[in-house]
Amino acid sequence: MVGKIIFVYLIIVNLAALFLYGLDKKRAREHAWRISEKALLLVAVIGGAFGALVGMYVFRHKTKHWYFRLGLPLLAAGWAVLIGVAVSHHWFGIGS
Repeated sequence: MVGKIIFVYLIIVNLAALFLYGLDKKRAREHAWRISEKALLLVAVIGGAFGALVGMYVFRHKTKHWYFRLGLPLLAAGWAVLIGVAVSHHWFGIGS
């Protein structure tokens, strides 16, 4: 049960990250109010690193900032390791 909740959480937070990167790119083109870089990075830290990374490249947004180019892949790798360890050790009832 907990594993399913975590899985759903990760899907939601990654979709939210993807949406936020697209929205911020749209606002940048329109010279409108922007989403802060801190907020964009925070959503990656709390589990949306994969969505943020995809959003960065799909929308070609924040690709010139070294801390996004370096930070998002590192965060995604960290989350991948954490998820892999959780699955391999059957934490939270996920894995075979």
